[in-house]
Amino acid sequence: MLLVIGIATWGGWELDQYLGFEFPLFTLLLSITSIVGLIYKLIKSLENE
Repeated sequence: MLLVIGIATWGGWELDQYLGFEFPLFTLLLSITSIVGLIYKLIKSLENE
């Protein structure tokens, strides 16, 4: 889980640097999206058990 969040955050940071944004827009979007997706996947896997 931490690896997915880390990769998403790193990718967002790289996008922000590439596009020249001063505000970390993609860093926030990708990290929050990965956290929400992982929580959703965790809940779905717990429902199946």
